[in-house]
Amino acid sequence: MTVAEEIKGMLSKARRYLASAKLLQQNGDFDSAVSRLYYAMFYGTEALLLSQGKTFSSHRAAIAAFGEFFIKSGILPKEMHQSLHRAFEKRQISDYEYMSGISETEVADLREKAEQFIKRTEAFLQEKGFA
Repeated sequence: MTVAEEIKGMLSKARRYLASAKLLQQNGDFDSAVSRLYYAMFYGTEALLLSQGKTFSSHRAAIAAFGEFFIKSGILPKEMHQSLHRAFEKRQISDYEYMSGISETEVADLREKAEQFIKRTEAFLQEKGFA
């Protein structure tokens, strides 16, 4: 499998997870919706990093590398890194806390940010010939 094929697969999964999150939100499963939204953004992050020949074994390392390679360099806006961090924190709560307290409003806000994140990611990768 080529790098371009891997990246396309990651983006496809990210889009599927965005769609899944919408269904979960509509069904009132806010914890699971947050988890899918985070993973959509994470797969986008992995695709971006792979486009630069980078892979990481942990989520925290990938998030840090995204900040280093794409945000500090000014390639992508800092809001994307902030959204990714927020999604990671919310996913930690929603996946591991018995009573997460995640609200529908929080899910809606995070979904909007995740959709923007994936759109920006796809645009960058298309510009670079990967998607």
